Parts: sequence; C-alpha cells; structure tokens
Amino acid sequence: MLTRIDHIGIACTDLDRTVEFYRATYGFEVFHTEVNEEQGVREAMLKINDTGDGGASYLQLLEPTREDSAVGKWLAKNGEGVHHIAFGTADVDGDAAAIRDKGVRVLYDEPRTGSMGSRITFLHPKDCGGVLTELVTSAATHG
Repeated sequence: MLTRIDHIGIACTDLDRTVEFYRATYGFEVFHTEVNEEQGVREAMLKINDTGDGGASYLQLLEPTREDSAVGKWLAKNGEGVHHIAFGTADVDGDAAAIRDKGVRVLYDEPRTGSMGSRITFLHPKDCGGVLTELVTSAATHG
C-alpha cells in the first residue's frame, strides 16, 4: 500500500544553483547528496517534513552527469522542471506487482537501488496520465 508522497524529482542543469534557490527562497536545507552512477545523476535531497509512517517527504534535485542518462535526455527535450513523483511504500516489490497486474507497465523487472539506499522502480508515464511515477521503499524499511 502506498503510504505517502516520498519525493518530487526536479531535473536541473546546475545542482548547486538550484539548491541555493530552494535554500534562499523557501529555507529548505540539503539532507543528503550523492552521485548515482547507474542512473547518471548527481542529486540533492531537501527534506520537507517527517511523515506519520516514519518516513519523510523530500524534493529531489537531479543534475545529469552525462547527456545520455534518462534525466539528461529528459532535460534536453523538456528543459528544467518537475521530472517525476515518487510514492513511498513498505513493499516496492509487492506494490509494483499489484500495479503491473492492473495493466500498468513497470519499467524495471526487479527494483534497483535508489537514493539513500532505497529500493525503487518506475511506472511508465503513458500508463499514469503522462506522469513518470516512482515507487520507493526506504532503506530503513527494507533493511
């Protein structure tokens, strides 16, 4: 069962400049940064709030580290802006299977490692009203 909005992914061309905008404008501070070589992104997670299920909600700022990454291609086509929405779940495998059974294409056969050690998969935007949708089980939940 999906329990919360885990994060909103925002694609940007300059991570440091975008972090500074969110810090100066809204007071959001960086909670975590990392480079995900597999996905070809440098990212910053800005924590917005804690949630009742022990998780949190974040803004995920994504800067491509290479042009051929999914975010790099998306930026070239669409420019900066909202890239995806992610929903938190205690069981990304089970929820992805249940959603697949409803006819929605799941982009990964097996969930992959995401931010902060989480397990993730994506749902095809053409099956989700044009919205790239991510399912996330936090590292603390999947242990």
